[in-house]
Amino acid sequence: MTYVIAEPCIGVKDYSCVEVCPVDCIHPTQDEAGFDEAPQLYIDPEECIDCDACVEACPVDAIFAEDQVPQEWQKFTQINADYYKR
Repeated sequence: MTYVIAEPCIGVKDYSCVEVCPVDCIHPTQDEAGFDEAPQLYIDPEECIDCDACVEACPVDAIFAEDQVPQEWQKFTQINADYYKR
C-alpha cells in the first residue's frame, strides 16, 4: 500500500509533507523543473514506505492511505501513479 495526495493539495502545494518524508518520494520539489506548472504534489507509489509521516504534516488533509482515499477522490490514486510514469 502507498499514500496518495488528493484534491485538497491542488493549488496549495504546501511543502510540509516533503520536509518530513524519509525517502524523498514526494515531488516535484521546489527546485525541480516543472514545479510551477504542477497543480499539486505527488507521492511515488514505488518509493513510498508507508510511514505515515506525510499524513500528519499535511495542513490541508490531502494525503490518504491508498485504501482510505474518499470515493470522490479515488481518481487521484491513478493521477499520482501516472505522474511518475512520465
